[in-house]
Amino acid sequence: MIHDQRAEKFRQIVENKYQIYNSLFMSLPYDKMTNIGMLLPFLSEESKAGYEAGKTPEEIVEEFFKNHTDLQTEEQKLELLFKIIQYIERQVVLFDSIEDAAFPNLHSESDSGTITHLYERSVQDHKLDKVREKLEDFSVKIVFTAHPTQFYPSSVQRIIQDLRKAIASDSVTNIDMLLQQLGKTPFVNKEKPTPVDEAMSIISYLRYVYYDTIGELFTKIRKMFGNGNFHLPEDIIQLGFWPGGDRDGNPFVTAEVTKTVACELHSAILKSYYSHLKYIRRRLSFRGVSEVLQQLNDELYAAIFNGGDISAEDILKRAAEAEDILISQHNGLFLDLLINFRDRVKIFGTHFATLDVRQDSRIHQKVIDEVFAKLHGNQEAGFEEKFSLLIQQSGQVNPDDFEDIVKDTLLTVSQVEEIQQLNGMRGMNRYIISNSDAVKDVMNVYAFFKVCGYRDEDIKMDIVPLFETMEGLANAEKVMRDLYHHPVYQKHLERRGRHQTIMLGFSDGTKDGGYLKANWEIYKAKEVLTKLSEENGIKVVFFDGRGGPPARGGGKTHDFYASQGKTIANHKIELTIQGQTITSIFGNKEQATFNFEQLLTAGIENDVFKNSKKDLTDEERALIRELAEISYQKYSDLKAHPMFVPYLQEMSTLEYYGKTNIGSRPSKRGNGNELKFEDLRAIPFVGSWSQLKQNVPGFFGFGYAMQQMKEQGRFEEVKELYKGSDFFKTLVLNSMMSMNKTYFPLTYYIRNNPKFGEFWNILFHEYRLSKDIMLELTGFHMLQQEDTLSRKSVKIRERIVLPLLSIQQYALMKIQKGEGNKEAYEKLVTRSLFGNINASRNSA
Repeated sequence: MIHDQRAEKFRQIVENKYQIYNSLFMSLPYDKMTNIGMLLPFLSEESKAGYEAGKTPEEIVEEFFKNHTDLQTEEQKLELLFKIIQYIERQVVLFDSIEDAAFPNLHSESDSGTITHLYERSVQDHKLDKVREKLEDFSVKIVFTAHPTQFYPSSVQRIIQDLRKAIASDSVTNIDMLLQQLGKTPFVNKEKPTPVDEAMSIISYLRYVYYDTIGELFTKIRKMFGNGNFHLPEDIIQLGFWPGGDRDGNPFVTAEVTKTVACELHSAILKSYYSHLKYIRRRLSFRGVSEVLQQLNDELYAAIFNGGDISAEDILKRAAEAEDILISQHNGLFLDLLINFRDRVKIFGTHFATLDVRQDSRIHQKVIDEVFAKLHGNQEAGFEEKFSLLIQQSGQVNPDDFEDIVKDTLLTVSQVEEIQQLNGMRGMNRYIISNSDAVKDVMNVYAFFKVCGYRDEDIKMDIVPLFETMEGLANAEKVMRDLYHHPVYQKHLERRGRHQTIMLGFSDGTKDGGYLKANWEIYKAKEVLTKLSEENGIKVVFFDGRGGPPARGGGKTHDFYASQGKTIANHKIELTIQGQTITSIFGNKEQATFNFEQLLTAGIENDVFKNSKKDLTDEERALIRELAEISYQKYSDLKAHPMFVPYLQEMSTLEYYGKTNIGSRPSKRGNGNELKFEDLRAIPFVGSWSQLKQNVPGFFGFGYAMQQMKEQGRFEEVKELYKGSDFFKTLVLNSMMSMNKTYFPLTYYIRNNPKFGEFWNILFHEYRLSKDIMLELTGFHMLQQEDTLSRKSVKIRERIVLPLLSIQQYALMKIQKGEGNKEAYEKLVTRSLFGNINASRNSA
């Protein structure tokens, strides 16, 4: 019944509004676009009917030209196709805005996974004290990254925000004006953004969304669960930050950039305090209080604009002075405003979000080798000998004695202490190492600090290994065991409070091992590392490198974290978000609040409310292990197919990602011209499958593994696993989400391609197999049957971009055949990436 009610409300406030406001496009004075609104439905219908009839994208687009236009020249046709792309891009923005505006009406404060629902359940089950106890030992951390999965320039994002407000109030006049503005505003960056540009874009979200969202949510939780003895930790919701600090594969992130971004974060939070204080001073105009707040105002102003210095402790001291006077002389009037301000200062400090440093272990090894050679000549030495000599180095190594990456690495490490003094210890306190496969990968970073002149007690940084490949995950237990027993690292952990953060890479894990295998290996790694850490008296926190789509570890995050059992450490949920995940899931106060609550309650429910479906039995483990191995072999065979990389190179948009000017980071690791699978970034890899509407990384091998069980007469075991395990059920439902965004008719023409036909048929067969067997497993009649809102949203978005997909495939076919203006068709492919990715929201 609830699903039916929400579906009807979605129809009324999303579908109907889109139809109404979309009609406004028809009369907008866009340059040379006045007829597009008339022509687009024809291309849409030609595409839908054409693909069902087995026509190729080239046939569909050419028939559209012939039947609905009188265009003759290639130049005229290309101009029309570019205008159609621009038009559809704006339709996507309109639908985004309408759906976002509807969010509060489609979700209730008492929905499952909200703080209100958690409170009501804890009262009903007499678990209020247990929940309070867990709240004191739990936190959620969202880490913003600059990974390029969002194509909207900041100017367009601002229009989206205003459009959302206008739609929420049904202001047709404002909507009309904003759509006109949208039509005149470029959707394409002329140049790639710099890392500082990326950082500033996300800092604007910190200031105008998260400052209030997190502050208000903190107050809500404290008031709801508070009593005389309960203390809600200020760090229960934390923010992390990678733009400007993540140099893995990004040569444009330098020590200077990192310092600049740290200063911008510092300035941004002080500006937020300054603005907040203005509002408070309008109410706290009382004698004594007013003077103290004026003094604080002046100190903040000096720190922001005149190079002054102010710490979080300084701000809190002034706030405490004002509070004492307010209580003793003015009956505590408006005291809640001051408490709220004080809470924000405790939450955000002078850092706003913690800036992480990240680099690849192979780069670190190069730096260590060069530094060692400079100090000790070319003498042969193993890791332990090199490490021992380097950490005993007397005096500080001069970065200027080196060049390029070596110099910059040493400069980055050298300035950590300065950034910590400016932004506080929470401003920068960890160094993440990509592709961690051995103990030396972690200890090399420790050695950097020593050769840069830090004493052991002054290395106030957590060193975080990132395990992301199948090999890395397999080595994780040995690496961490050796680290926990390494005498130097043991002492470092003592100084860091015996806490260890371990990062796990879902994106690269899935690219390397396939969907089911990657998720199972990460789950097992978490269990093993939890047990190992507990045995060594270490409090471990897992940091998940998750993307938007299920193929990169995304999907329904609440369900994923709520499905983890007691065998996995549950002190903190920490994950990365980027691009569309920021704008579509955490992009405004209502959505951010809802999704922060979902993460928070998922972790608390795990500990407080026992659920046998979360703890896997030995039989369930054995079955998942068997399914994962079969799936992995199937996926490995696909990767080993000689057409795998050529198919992506020649038939997909893979090589066009680097031309989109949406991110500062190159789309692949390495500088060689030859494209190697291991050099592929997970984002363009997954995104290219998404553009083909094949979404292979989100399902391939999963259906095959279950089919093997069925042929062995063991499908009932799989059904029982689905019913009995929340973890397995979540994997199935997220995989179904990937398949629901799949549309193989778009590329039916490839099955007859002499070079790639056989490979395409392998993909198509696995899709059909996976879809059929998952429907049988779940008892559903359609994919995402129980996720009504998401299913309906996907359906509309896919309908909007279908003509765009036709244009993209048409251009790719022209390029492959070597026909016409190659440069123009390549631009057409690149431009069509934008709307397709934006419309999919999580790129799968």
